[in-house]
Amino acid sequence: MSKASLLEGVRVLEFGQIAAGPFTGSLLADLGADVVKVERPGTGDGMRQWPPLTANAEGERYSENFASLNRNKRSVAFDLSDSGDLERLSGLCRSADVILENFRPGVMQRKGLGYDDLAADNPGLVFCSISGYGQTGPYSNRGAFDVTVQAISGLMSVTGEDTGGPVKCGVPVGDFGAGLYAAYCIVAALYKRDTTGRGAFIDCSMLGSLVGIAALQTSEYFGTGQPAKRLGSAHPRNAPYQAFRAADDYFVIAAGNDKLWRSVCDVVSMPDLVEDPRFTSQELRAKNQKELEAILEDVFRTGSAAHWIDEMVNHGVPASPINDYSEVVEDEQVRHLGLVRELELPNGVTTRTTGFPVGISGHDFTLYRSPPRLGEHTDEVIAEWVKAQTAKV
Repeated sequence: MSKASLLEGVRVLEFGQIAAGPFTGSLLADLGADVVKVERPGTGDGMRQWPPLTANAEGERYSENFASLNRNKRSVAFDLSDSGDLERLSGLCRSADVILENFRPGVMQRKGLGYDDLAADNPGLVFCSISGYGQTGPYSNRGAFDVTVQAISGLMSVTGEDTGGPVKCGVPVGDFGAGLYAAYCIVAALYKRDTTGRGAFIDCSMLGSLVGIAALQTSEYFGTGQPAKRLGSAHPRNAPYQAFRAADDYFVIAAGNDKLWRSVCDVVSMPDLVEDPRFTSQELRAKNQKELEAILEDVFRTGSAAHWIDEMVNHGVPASPINDYSEVVEDEQVRHLGLVRELELPNGVTTRTTGFPVGISGHDFTLYRSPPRLGEHTDEVIAEWVKAQTAKV
């Protein structure tokens, strides 16, 4: 680990499974926190069974999905229904700076590991609960997965083509959006703790997170009284700002102002479009974007996507191909940013993973710990966290 790690010395106990909690934990671990993952003996986090399962020469398999969210962590295994295990786990909780969990509301409290139980002995504790709908309220006890929260939050109502049915985002933004909010709030609470000595309880819901990142869509409704609609790749307030079909493939342009619109007209050699009364302002182009799309696609179908991207970029218009993930990870800018790193799995197989995506001066992201085997660090963590704490007392 880098000696300049931003969260070095912060102890995080993660009761996380599948996605939202583990993603939060991975963000903290990537910044240097000591993140210890609590798992069930025998089975562990359910994502350990998610394919792709990569095998070594001896046939030992390890989930690459699990590895992507659990690198730089340690694993301890405890049976929460066993009184002895629960007592040992309680000792870890009282030695932690942060507890992160994404069980249904009430699970931690029933085990005597709720925020009120633990903060009585550890007032500086930052305790973050991630759930589908929040810890209180009429939906609090409902189960939730990413797709159900994408649906109820409104996100699916604006995703997909206007002629089709509801479509979820292909990336689990409900899980990962909540994870980003959770990590952000944990770090803010730790900052406050350094000046007040008091921690905090953080109630982070997937529903609230998706409503939070939909500020443009909710403000559109507040301003017009009309809910936003799905527009495919198009934009409700800008045009041309979408995917277009060229002779061989689709590509995207984003002409988000009048200057860029004039540049598009230059590229397609149609200067008269600038003065066309249907397209003289951003508002009018958005209103008449179907007509504009038909005009432009007639031109775009005469050349390749690569040709039009080059022409647009040369004229200062933002444009890009529509990559799949095999293309993204080989992209020259992604390579320049160092976003793809080698990762060694516990079974000895070397694979690749995506690194922490934000550059911070004074901090170098490293893969300083392979994703753990189930329960690999139980004795080690107890020795470091509990016994060392007892020795101080």
